[in-house]
Amino acid sequence: MSLNPQQRAAVEHCDGPLLVLAGAGSGKTRVIVEKIAHLIRSGRYPARRIAAITFTNKAAKEMRERVARRLKGMDIEGLTICTFHALGLRMLQVEHAKAGLRRGFSVFDADDALAQFKDLMRGAKPDAVQAMQSLVSGLKNAGLSPEQAAAAARSAREHEAARLYARYQERLAAFNAVDFDDLIRLPVQLLEDDGEARLAWRERIGYLLVDECQDTNDAQYRLLKAIAGPRGNFTCVGDDDQSIYAWRGANPENLSQLGRDYPALTVIKLEQNYRCPNRVLRAANTLISNNPHEHPKTLWSAQPDGERIRVWECRDAAHEAERVAAEIQFLHTLRQTPWSDFCVLFRGNHQSRPLEKALQMLRIPYHLSGGTAFLDRGEVKDALAWLRLVANPDDDNAFLRAVQSPSRGIGAGTLAKLAELAQQAQLPLSRAAESVGLLKQLQPRAANALGAFTDIVRGLRQDAAHLPPAELVRKLNEKSGLVAALREQCRSEELFRIRRGNLDELADWFDGAKASGPGDLAAQLALLSHADKGEPGNQVRLMSLHAAKGLEFRYVFIVGMNEGILPHEASLDEGRLEEERRLLYVGITRAKEQLWLSYALEAQRWGAKVSLAPSRFLDELPAAELQRDGADPAADAERRQQRAAAGFASIRALLDG
Repeated sequence: MSLNPQQRAAVEHCDGPLLVLAGAGSGKTRVIVEKIAHLIRSGRYPARRIAAITFTNKAAKEMRERVARRLKGMDIEGLTICTFHALGLRMLQVEHAKAGLRRGFSVFDADDALAQFKDLMRGAKPDAVQAMQSLVSGLKNAGLSPEQAAAAARSAREHEAARLYARYQERLAAFNAVDFDDLIRLPVQLLEDDGEARLAWRERIGYLLVDECQDTNDAQYRLLKAIAGPRGNFTCVGDDDQSIYAWRGANPENLSQLGRDYPALTVIKLEQNYRCPNRVLRAANTLISNNPHEHPKTLWSAQPDGERIRVWECRDAAHEAERVAAEIQFLHTLRQTPWSDFCVLFRGNHQSRPLEKALQMLRIPYHLSGGTAFLDRGEVKDALAWLRLVANPDDDNAFLRAVQSPSRGIGAGTLAKLAELAQQAQLPLSRAAESVGLLKQLQPRAANALGAFTDIVRGLRQDAAHLPPAELVRKLNEKSGLVAALREQCRSEELFRIRRGNLDELADWFDGAKASGPGDLAAQLALLSHADKGEPGNQVRLMSLHAAKGLEFRYVFIVGMNEGILPHEASLDEGRLEEERRLLYVGITRAKEQLWLSYALEAQRWGAKVSLAPSRFLDELPAAELQRDGADPAADAERRQQRAAAGFASIRALLDG
């Protein structure tokens, strides 16, 4: 398929700043891939001076594969396609000394960071700890240092957050570690304060492409500006209508800010949609026109209108779920449609429960997005803790997890005493555990167990110097005792095989990895998004509207179209109606063929029935594109007839079988 005129203009614009406003389904990834190919083929930039930034590892992987296919046979060595955090990590690995880090620093994941906050706020309730961690994360995402946060603080709560932020950073420094937020904040700080480093990185990255620019937070935007410099040789691709992540720090105003920071900014709109029928697009356009726009756009398609959008009025959530499940089964039977072509979207994950029950009753296979990610599995986190400790003896968090995984008779009392001795000697825990003098101050049994543990770690560090990374991980799984412990824990051979398989898969991830040691590898692994999950296969997809962004399905059901649910009550209280409208817009534009919207008339709350009102957004959709229950008796009668025939066919198939 050739590029349309707007796509071509975006690809060929190579001098000066460019904003591509890419509507849903308008082929934005293709534009980025073609632009990278154009920059290299035209000789404007070698691959090593081009960087394309995405928001997920999955998107980066897909883009790398597409570029490799597009430029098959050409030299693309050194081309950077990665996430913001991966780019930040790369910069810190090069500039670690300037950032106040030692080589082989650790990257704390969310659990590691939370453990530090719990320790710093000992005795506080979990909600209070998480709230304070979120506040500190917000300060970092705003690009503020602890000193700047203290200067900007106004309320008592903000002063408390700034103080905690400073203590938390002291902890990280002691561990020679950074957290995810630091992977952006520290490079920003470096590039803004150090002219030499700034020039070096502008030379290294001659052309910058940023995907999903509307999802950048303040720190990410500053990183973009610092790299691009005043010339602004960049292409930012985004859609202000799909900005739905303000709750996690995204600032949709960054798209407007681009125009103010770069007055020569060229804006190109991609309005031709290659995904949805026109009827769906007209509904989406009408809905989103209720939001203010600096650069309004109107999506259109060369496809036919398609079927009208079905709007269902249901008694309650159970009735709604039953109708959705019955419709999915009917279409699956009638059209021989794979289960994976169906998706059910909702505002909050709690809405999945009646849907799961209804699908189970009809024996329809489904996948609920949000299961335990690979890197969150206990045995995998244990192995990673060992790997981080081998890489970085200063990583106390890794030590505490590794020394107890598997259990080796070292209790909380022993570890508390060791921590006290380590603090007095100003040593990290792993070094304290290696000190014969300090071990003599512990109970003999505990000292012996710690000695045996440190012997294993020391042996693995020696192995790390000469073993390939994947082999090191395999050896670590055995020598640490993790495999043996799994065998003891698992009641069945099948369960042991699955969990042992997770450890083997972790080792496989390192096959062919190019890194200078386990420290770099552990840092790379820490970047893997816990949201990047395996493919769910041939199953109906159940997911939140937030999780659906970037995906598409033939048949899409959006349930819970009620006031207080969509738009969400909390969002209304916080004045975020426009973002809720954008969220529905994202849901509507996932549909490649047909769309259903449904709402309930009542719900059970605190043991009593309460009446529910349909969502105000239903009234913002064009009536001509909707087919409400009972509004078209002829169409309803035809559908009932089709359903009866399909049901009869199913019964006959069962009897024949």
